[in-house]
Amino acid sequence: MKQMLYAAGTALCGLIAATTAANAEAKVADNLRIVIGSKSTGGDTYQNSAIIAEALSQKLGINAKVDAVGASAAFGLLKRISDGSVVMIFHDQSYLGHLYGQKGYDNPFSDFKIGPTVAINPGDAFVAPKKSPYNSLEELMEAAGKGTRVRVAIQPGGVSEIGYTAMKNAVKLKYPGQEGNLAAVNTGSQADKNQLLFDGQADLIHGSVQANEQYTRLPADDQKAMKFMWLPAREKTLEQANPEGLGQTSREELLKFASPAVVVPKDEKSNFNFDKEFFFLYNKDMDPAIVAQIDQALTEIFAEGKVQETQKKSFFIPNFKPSAEAESYLKDKAAQIEDIIAAIK
Repeated sequence: MKQMLYAAGTALCGLIAATTAANAEAKVADNLRIVIGSKSTGGDTYQNSAIIAEALSQKLGINAKVDAVGASAAFGLLKRISDGSVVMIFHDQSYLGHLYGQKGYDNPFSDFKIGPTVAINPGDAFVAPKKSPYNSLEELMEAAGKGTRVRVAIQPGGVSEIGYTAMKNAVKLKYPGQEGNLAAVNTGSQADKNQLLFDGQADLIHGSVQANEQYTRLPADDQKAMKFMWLPAREKTLEQANPEGLGQTSREELLKFASPAVVVPKDEKSNFNFDKEFFFLYNKDMDPAIVAQIDQALTEIFAEGKVQETQKKSFFIPNFKPSAEAESYLKDKAAQIEDIIAAIK
């Protein structure tokens, strides 16, 4: 009996030792697959993720590659793979899709681990045809408030819809009951939204400085000519961009389309602003040691300062917060957005 107990005890000690050793050795995979919630390799999600992947590759001596699989596939992979070989980078749409009830979007705060934030795209924008009769966003919302139907092309459940919701809420505050005149034209990619504008099927579309600045340089009689109407980013975020801005549009010019120059009331006391922020998401059961290793690597990377220069060249604003801080911050941000969505339902 003693021998059996001794053998069982020895086996248990061996199991504990093996488990402890395995946990101690848990580290970021040599071949790290970073899936993103976009299928485009030319959009801001891919651009931002590629910058971070390259920095992690060099810092950790691994092969980190970005895979543009789209939101549904990315979330599906993340749910199935818990060994840390697959992680995700996406932006606020991760929780906005859930808040708007879009299919395929679970609650990221309960179904996944939230990783560190890495950047803001201050170029999130709404643009109109250059020949539009509306010279400002205030004029456009005023027209909707006074009975004119204004069509806004957005992608449902994403960053574009929260901007649209904020505009509807602003119309509702000043013209109760007239917010329905601001009508959503639901579509998909940036190319689709651009085409609606080219064809005269939308009065305002969601876009970005990166994707649409080139069209703002065209003469007004060009069918593709656009003009910026609103950049929802906070003024203090835009002020961190390089003075040259992007393309031929300087930071100073872009600030004319952001708060406080453009006012979209959130309530009687404050205005709506929204920074489009990029962050990591992990499988719920991924080893905390791997989370800590990525946090530490990014802490060192951002302390060195080189990645910030690369980000700013692509018109991203560096915005590193380690996992615990990022989760708390994003939960609070989501709660505030939920209040705005509820107000317009």
